[in-house]
Amino acid sequence: MKIKLDDIDFNVIITKKRTNKNTYLRVKEDLNIYITTNYFTSEKDLLKLINNHKSDIFKMYMQRIKQQKNKQIFTYLGKKYDIVFYNKKTFIGNEKIFVASEDKLQKWLKEQANNLFLVELEKIYNLFPRSIPYPNLTIRSMKTRWGVCNTKTKRVTLNLELIKKDIKYLDYVIAHELSHLIYPNHSKDFWLLVSQIIPDYKKLRKELNSYE
Repeated sequence: MKIKLDDIDFNVIITKKRTNKNTYLRVKEDLNIYITTNYFTSEKDLLKLINNHKSDIFKMYMQRIKQQKNKQIFTYLGKKYDIVFYNKKTFIGNEKIFVASEDKLQKWLKEQANNLFLVELEKIYNLFPRSIPYPNLTIRSMKTRWGVCNTKTKRVTLNLELIKKDIKYLDYVIAHELSHLIYPNHSKDFWLLVSQIIPDYKKLRKELNSYE
């Protein structure tokens, strides 16, 4: 079924099930309207449902449009780039990143992180006023932590998402985690040590905690 709402054409994909007691309406990534309903719901009832939920449909529609736009924007070291898909080697221009596919982009991102995070780890490690063991480094995506330090195994884990932020945030997280090799808590002495390496750590910490 096709409908027009305020000059926008929509395909309506209807799934009817005898077991459905309720009717569900969604706009998915393909910008089509999907309705799951009872087997006996008439087309007239569905059209009435759509008209009664026009504002909800447009809200979902705009959210999907926004999601599509966001997928075309890539952030690397604090700068936003438009993504241009083309079938050659990945490279970055002034405002665009050229890449063959989403998978290639993620692979390139991990390669950059593997190189850069090691360089910054070495830099921050050499700034420490006290001797600490040189840690092993793991890089992976994490949902709730920017970094983790395992004081027993001397391993620092950094969030891959840091490659999207300005390098100053990466340096702060590294300093934070390395400081745990001396103070395995968040005591006054711990924060004093962090401040010796990253004087404006409070500002950076606050900005990271508010990052979306």
